[in-house]
Amino acid sequence: MTPLRPETRTVHLPQPPVEQSRPITMPLYQTSGFVFDDPAVMADAMGRPDGPYVYGRYTNPTVRSLEQAVSDLEGGAGAVATGSGMGAINTVLLGLLRPGDHLIAQKSLYGGTAAVLNDLAARFGVTVTHVPENDPGALRAAVRPETKLLYLETISNPMVLVADLPAMCAVARELGLVSVVDNTFASPLLCRPIEHGADIVVHSTTKYLSGHTDVVGGLAVAATDELYRKVWHHAIELGASADPFAAWLTLRGMQTLALRMERHCSNARLLATRLAEHPAVAAVHWPGLPSHPSYEIAGKLLPDFGGVFSFDLKGGRAAGERFMRSVRLALLAPSLGGVETLTLHPATTSHRSLGAEELARHGIGEGTVRVAVGIEHPEDLWADIEQALA
Repeated sequence: MTPLRPETRTVHLPQPPVEQSRPITMPLYQTSGFVFDDPAVMADAMGRPDGPYVYGRYTNPTVRSLEQAVSDLEGGAGAVATGSGMGAINTVLLGLLRPGDHLIAQKSLYGGTAAVLNDLAARFGVTVTHVPENDPGALRAAVRPETKLLYLETISNPMVLVADLPAMCAVARELGLVSVVDNTFASPLLCRPIEHGADIVVHSTTKYLSGHTDVVGGLAVAATDELYRKVWHHAIELGASADPFAAWLTLRGMQTLALRMERHCSNARLLATRLAEHPAVAAVHWPGLPSHPSYEIAGKLLPDFGGVFSFDLKGGRAAGERFMRSVRLALLAPSLGGVETLTLHPATTSHRSLGAEELARHGIGEGTVRVAVGIEHPEDLWADIEQALA
């Protein structure tokens, strides 16, 4: 071969092999595709999720490392990483449902998920029935011949209701429904829904898994290889693939997940307990409090109760807006699961797409404030909240 010109050599840079050692952390493979010597091998790779790497929309070594890591934590057969949590939810729902199907979902849901279900109903005639997250009898009564799927959240957003996963997933399996559980608020450290009978687990990796407020990503874990391949095929058609740099950042964040979750939960316990006794607060919603409706099932299902809680201020919307203007250490921002404490007003932010009737069904009031507790010193957080309430 004749010597390559500089313009060509700057494109085809040498790649030294790694031999007799391996990197401590997973490298970032920031490439859109991979080169093959054999066209038959390339053709085979494009048809399955476990073959050689072929194209970034299909998967990537860094992305697959994240998929395998979370699948292992959740006890799944395989996982598909996506560009956002909503990407994971839409990939699963659009991949498993057809026009005219019926699904059953719990009453209290993340606003983005509720909006997707409303859109499925309006555009494709996918009907939805809402039932309590802990009532297998209501689930059984809601099933129709065209029912295909049950959708739950381990810990709901924002009222932090805990689903009775063993009971609800058992009924779903008995009746031939696919059970999908959003495990974002719990993380695999507080709950692994597949162990309780779930078929698919979804995450917004933006939250606790990455943990540093610098990533947007999602992931769907399937309990069986058949479901995994079905979700993967739809994911590559939908184009909801994860970015390798986001996957790399998430892998880095996951290494401190256990330490962070311990602090998130302990901080939430202190703040929720004190807020429950504050005269400006009408109610506190955290499953670690005996007053919470999910206290009993949470104690059976979870080793701890999570780092998110909501509370209702006396004085309604005006009091809620005044509180959020007054906090200084806690930040007014969307999302959760990062090292910083964040607050928001669900009725006008995360659940803004819902009407008054739907907000009431979710238990969200005009004065409801959600707090996603970070890992700061708890007394500093309490001093900030106390001065804002004053």
